[in-house]
Amino acid sequence: MEQSNQQHADLARKFNGNESRVNWHDETLWWIRQKRDKIVWQVPEWEALREAASQIKHHVLGNLADYLEEFERNAQQNGVTVHWAADAAEHNRIVHSLLQQQGVTRMVKSKSMLTEECHLNEYLAEHGVEVIDSDLGERIVQLLKEPPSHIVLPCIHIKKEEIGELFHKYLGTPEGNADPQLLTHAARLHVREVFMSRKVALTGVNFAVAETGEFVVCTNEGNADMGAHLADVHIASMGIEKIIPRREHLGVFLRLLTRSATGQPVTTYSSHFAKPRPGQQMHLVIVDNGRTVQLGREQFRNSLKCIRCAACMNTCPVYRRSGGHSYHTAIAGPIGSILAPNLDMKQYADLPFASTLCGSCSNVCPVKIDIHNQLYQWRQVITQNGHSPAAKTAAMKVMATTLSQPKVYTLAGKAGRWVLRNMPWLVNNRLNPWYKQRNMPEAPKQSFREWYAQNKKQG
Repeated sequence: MEQSNQQHADLARKFNGNESRVNWHDETLWWIRQKRDKIVWQVPEWEALREAASQIKHHVLGNLADYLEEFERNAQQNGVTVHWAADAAEHNRIVHSLLQQQGVTRMVKSKSMLTEECHLNEYLAEHGVEVIDSDLGERIVQLLKEPPSHIVLPCIHIKKEEIGELFHKYLGTPEGNADPQLLTHAARLHVREVFMSRKVALTGVNFAVAETGEFVVCTNEGNADMGAHLADVHIASMGIEKIIPRREHLGVFLRLLTRSATGQPVTTYSSHFAKPRPGQQMHLVIVDNGRTVQLGREQFRNSLKCIRCAACMNTCPVYRRSGGHSYHTAIAGPIGSILAPNLDMKQYADLPFASTLCGSCSNVCPVKIDIHNQLYQWRQVITQNGHSPAAKTAAMKVMATTLSQPKVYTLAGKAGRWVLRNMPWLVNNRLNPWYKQRNMPEAPKQSFREWYAQNKKQG
């Protein structure tokens, strides 16, 4: 997918053109958030688990180089070939070179947000390689020629009737049939043939254990296992932040991950890959792609704790009503709005402002990332670097002047109340972005200062 030149507000406006879809998207994600809450309340030690996970990740980020070297050493002893990629371009070249070594031009891939971040599919397509995504949601958006709009639920923005039309076109299902069971069965048959005929399979990595050199892939469909076990070559793509120190720590993260993501006790499949089977090759590509830059930014380094559960997306009122594609980056929602400016501050300068700063994202984060604080801090950094819109910068300066001078503030309040009472059309028009989605409040008869002064005298 080519990067969009449109900003979040423009893309959100496009998504909001279909009100029924927006309402359905909002309600569905909030339902998942409620599932998360219900199962979390059943775990008395939930907050202790969150704190433990946060501290483990904090420790790892402070000793990341050592743990990466330990992981590499143990993985190599297990028979895994380890590759290092400084950025997305190098990651893609490494994967392509491994395919060339095998003489293949077709590959099956399970869900990997890192490969979405690196735009691997597009790169390989440009080099004559066909990639089939085996995750059902990913396959749906791939057929639609769209990127995923959600980390865990890639096609959450698509209705089953649209999937029925899509599968009729590409998989030959009966026209007009949107029965989920029939569509899932058709997808299973379609992907099964792919599993049987692909020599190379690529997976992501959820957790990498430094102590043992193994990595863990969590899925609900088992597609990662099918691809990896049937292929002659297994390639795994992994961000450097996926490291955890010891295997026993998996007990903390696996309990947190799926409860936070979908309200399940655990993923259906939590698969451990330690070494290739006899006759198989296993390659692991460890990717930086801006992560060490984020690690060096003290106020933002906590974002590298993220375990990609998407709980922050499911609870965010802005994401739920603007859609994942409005963020024009691989990782959408609140966490994506922290990660993306690290890659390109100018291109993604709009995203930290796509938030109410309500703090709900921080409240549900299983590793206790202070997401809303980082969004606020990014706004300051972006403005200081001159990447905020000129109109917004000017408006903020006017507001700062007004709020810092009591006489000006009092005069502005009186003028605003007078306009709302006598000339409401000056603010109730299309030029006021606030009015586009909301009703302006009724003007109070007096300001709080006036009310306080009056009541203070009476007391």
